[in-house]
Amino acid sequence: MELEVYSKDGVATGRKVNVSDEMFAAEVNDHAVYLTVQSYLTNNRQGTVATKTRSMVSGGGKKPWKQKGRGTARSGSSRSPIWRGGGKVHGPQPHPYFYKVSKKIKSIAKASALTGKCKDEQIKVVEDFKLETAKTRQVFSVLKSFGLHNDKTLVLVPDYDSTMLLAGRNIKNLKILMAQDASVYDLLNCKTLLVMESAIKKLEGVK
Repeated sequence: MELEVYSKDGVATGRKVNVSDEMFAAEVNDHAVYLTVQSYLTNNRQGTVATKTRSMVSGGGKKPWKQKGRGTARSGSSRSPIWRGGGKVHGPQPHPYFYKVSKKIKSIAKASALTGKCKDEQIKVVEDFKLETAKTRQVFSVLKSFGLHNDKTLVLVPDYDSTMLLAGRNIKNLKILMAQDASVYDLLNCKTLLVMESAIKKLEGVK
């Protein structure tokens, strides 16, 4: 399979790059995509919500009143859950969220996501370019040349580029990642995928 290569000015260069049919023209498996995205979102949950039980609330060490003789219900602590200021019954506690899927499912899901983007013509391959300085307007001009300055866009670069990351971090709806770090969720959570030419092989190599 071949994809058109564009310059950073959004003009077709007349060249095409060969991409793997295994990753860009695969059979779409929606269930594998669902499982992988669910795993990603679940594993990102912090689970830090918590309430205090009666053992965690301060005070209540002394019996409020004697057991008998007052004509009222007996009580052993002023921090009982039925009292104001008491502990919470069966309240939420810190909980580790974890959901694992196999490497095979992840591989199928990534191929499905990339194939879906190809079918919808939402992948643009751009020639490799470097920024001399970390200027936001330089990255914005590239997006504008492709008509993506108002769309949710994911830019995939082959290697870590601090200049590119600094230049693009203030642009709304733009995310810049190394190709090997892009998850299935990242691939789907954008309208258009802008991939640098040399990042294609890195994207194909991670399954």
